[in-house]
Amino acid sequence: MASPMSAGSFLDALRAEGVTVVEVGDWAHHNRNHKGPWGPVHGVMIHHTASSGSERTVEICRDGYEALPGPLCHGVITKDGTVHLVGYGRANHAGLGDDDVLRAVIAEKALPPDNEADTDGNRYFYGFECENLGDGHDPWPQAQLDAIEKAAAAVCRHHGWTERSVIGHREWQPGKVDPKGFTMTWLRERIRERLK
Repeated sequence: MASPMSAGSFLDALRAEGVTVVEVGDWAHHNRNHKGPWGPVHGVMIHHTASSGSERTVEICRDGYEALPGPLCHGVITKDGTVHLVGYGRANHAGLGDDDVLRAVIAEKALPPDNEADTDGNRYFYGFECENLGDGHDPWPQAQLDAIEKAAAAVCRHHGWTERSVIGHREWQPGKVDPKGFTMTWLRERIRERLK
């Protein structure tokens, strides 16, 4: 069981891993904590935004929209590999997911199929939204893939987690497809190598 790191420690961990970070507004105090607890944290969830245009994407992830208020993640990873910090604390990114998947993440074991949505993931996961249309055709630039790897590894390194603590939204919630365009197995292999 891990308590979330402080906002300052989160920022330091990302920079220590070699991530280019932009702080957006009062990100460290922008959260949904009034809707429920954040923590204990057990892993990192990766998403794609289904949007294009870095400035617009960061704005949407920070502010959300009428049906889903922001922040929609902790960091937005744009095509150029920059991580834009938009919130810290409880964020509307994971939604309800599978309790069996959560148990596997905690135990750092292979993930079972996600076949139910009965557990509040916003409480338990750090979230990174990655700028991509998610249509299977929009490219993932190398700088962006490197930043996804580094950002996830930074959180894992801080908490002493392995790559098995990093999951895709599609592995958590039935019906989700993100991130689309690379496999989570491939990403976890890269994170495993980085954490050696």
